[in-house]
Amino acid sequence: MSGNIFAKITLKRVFKWIGIVIAAYIGLSVLLTLLYKVVNPPITFLMVQRCVQQAFDDERTVRLKKQWVDFEEISPNMVKAVMAAEDNRFKKHNGFDFEQIRRAAEDAKRTGKKPRGASTISQQTAKNVFLCNARNYLRKGLEVYQTVLIEAFWSKKRIMEVYLNVIEFGDGIYGVEAASQYYFGHSANSLSKREAALLASVLPNPLKRNPAKPSKSLNRKANRVMYLMNKVGSANLE
Repeated sequence: MSGNIFAKITLKRVFKWIGIVIAAYIGLSVLLTLLYKVVNPPITFLMVQRCVQQAFDDERTVRLKKQWVDFEEISPNMVKAVMAAEDNRFKKHNGFDFEQIRRAAEDAKRTGKKPRGASTISQQTAKNVFLCNARNYLRKGLEVYQTVLIEAFWSKKRIMEVYLNVIEFGDGIYGVEAASQYYFGHSANSLSKREAALLASVLPNPLKRNPAKPSKSLNRKANRVMYLMNKVGSANLE
């Protein structure tokens, strides 16, 4: 009898602490989302994760190149390039492109291969800023939740601004300004259509691709991105 009572008390304590942890996470995530609406994120979980990986890899050096620039200081070519390469319905959806998700699922069923990525720019921003780069169902669930938050509290312009300032463009290179300076020797506000397409084309595998020394396959992808840039419409976001 006493054992059953003890088990019930222990179970209640477990559920209580689970509830406290969930409530704390929700509160903190909402607070950070509201804060980052007006304050630029100083660092992201992905940046910290990469620095730790670099520190424990004898063949790599710890490097963290980043320089924040406002949306107005980024070439419209870059905005159009990432929409063309990563999320051509960015201006239309509310965080999730269900059409792309459906197509990815159909392709996987037809080919028998692992489903291709269908993450939107909003989802990538939520993951890069607020979450680690782990691949599991918990992280994916939190990504969905955080995407809903930033779509609710941030404008499309703010999502794009944060995305282009935190996205990884190479080993230790984050944001379009640092990438533009590192690969092309000039600021992000003067990126040409070709340069923007090359930068967008290294996503989502920037550690294995170099926009300054593009391979044949990267050049082909950049050509495709340049073609699609003509179809995404204006780079103006609200």
